[in-house]
Amino acid sequence: MDIINYLKEHENKDMLRFLTCGSVDDGKSTLIGRMLYDSKMIFDDQLSAAESESKKYGTTGEKIDMALLVDGLQSEREQGITIDVAYRFFATENRKFIIADTPGHEQYTRNMVTGASTADVAIILIDARKGILTQTRRHSFIVSLLGIEHVIVAINKMDLVDFSEEVYNEISKAYGALADELGIKNTYYIPVSALDGDNVVDKSEKTPWFDGKPMLGLLDSMDISKEQKAEDFRFPVQYVNRPNLDFRGFCGTIAAGSVKVGDEITVLPSGKTTKIKSIINAGDITEDNREVTTQEVYAPMAVTLTTEDEVDISRGDMIVHTHSLPSVSNNLKVMLVWMDEKPMQINRSYDIKRATSVVTGSFEKINYKIDVNTYERTQVKELALNDIASCRMVLTRPIASDSYQTNRLTGSFIVVDRISNNTVGAGMIVGLSRRDLGVSTKEYSDAEKELNAYVRKHFPEWDCKAV
Repeated sequence: MDIINYLKEHENKDMLRFLTCGSVDDGKSTLIGRMLYDSKMIFDDQLSAAESESKKYGTTGEKIDMALLVDGLQSEREQGITIDVAYRFFATENRKFIIADTPGHEQYTRNMVTGASTADVAIILIDARKGILTQTRRHSFIVSLLGIEHVIVAINKMDLVDFSEEVYNEISKAYGALADELGIKNTYYIPVSALDGDNVVDKSEKTPWFDGKPMLGLLDSMDISKEQKAEDFRFPVQYVNRPNLDFRGFCGTIAAGSVKVGDEITVLPSGKTTKIKSIINAGDITEDNREVTTQEVYAPMAVTLTTEDEVDISRGDMIVHTHSLPSVSNNLKVMLVWMDEKPMQINRSYDIKRATSVVTGSFEKINYKIDVNTYERTQVKELALNDIASCRMVLTRPIASDSYQTNRLTGSFIVVDRISNNTVGAGMIVGLSRRDLGVSTKEYSDAEKELNAYVRKHFPEWDCKAV
């Protein structure tokens, strides 16, 4: 019974996903290792292995190298750097956490983007001796590009600057200016020593001038909820369930909003309308294994919907509220991150996977490439590994989509090579392309004004012209 209660207790806890990023050797893996160690989340065999490896590589003298608790690749242990994204799970009394430890090298930018794509919070480490570096600016840009609204600035290695309040204030002020430039909404600053554990799990006596919470305390209490309108219902259909002639249900995970029995819905891209007849929640099962219908469900629940009318609905379609329709188009303006050694070629066909839909598409034009170090725009004819660019994407059929700023799930996609089946890119939908003839001039003009106003405010160096 104790095990059952324990599982139920953890089941009801909310989940927070965060990543660590920053320059090479700023102490990202060490910070996570220290957090796991001090919160008693390390098994004895893991600790023994870390002690043995620490003696072997001798990176921290007589102390345990906390980074070895995270860095799993042999090349990472030998070089003392992070190459691939490492995920770790742990929980406190209040919350469950998934950590993504991302690499700092520029050549592994695609790995950092992968780790950041699902994160709610970013921890950006800054070496107190060096201050803000090029990699700090690069990762901050990617964090803002991927819509992460909460950034914790961990000013690390404070022990090497004698826990100087002046150094802390100077770096905090400099990063505050960078955050304003990038439009990062919420920033928090903590002076830490990841190696010794100062202000990581417990508040340090060496920083009496710091009145904030330690790292874990801040993560445990941070409010990451986003204001979400219930009427902005988005339900990408994953599977059509047809067990017998009397039942036809549409299965999937609600991406946004909520829906209840009797709501009028529209199926996109077909535009057919009907009403919700019943909702089956997979979690509600009676003792005799019968599923129970419910009246209302909300994101991110996985449910099965049935409709009052026989409407043609297939995998890849999106069910939405009739009074809150997203854009439907096959011409989209996107921000693309290229992740393959083979360059991206204009007008070459790729498979575009967005939510549950797979559509053939191509990139008709590269508007500009962004230098992630200086934020400057350049004109290019193809994209190389780790390049980030604004592009015009053309699909063979329309899809229903939101902008990435509005909804991460329906506003993002991956690019798959049709021959090798490798994932070669990832992108974020910015808005509609002007050449989409299915959108009236007034509708596009209003959307364009709203988008350009946002870009001018937060990214004045970007090109605000529609394509």
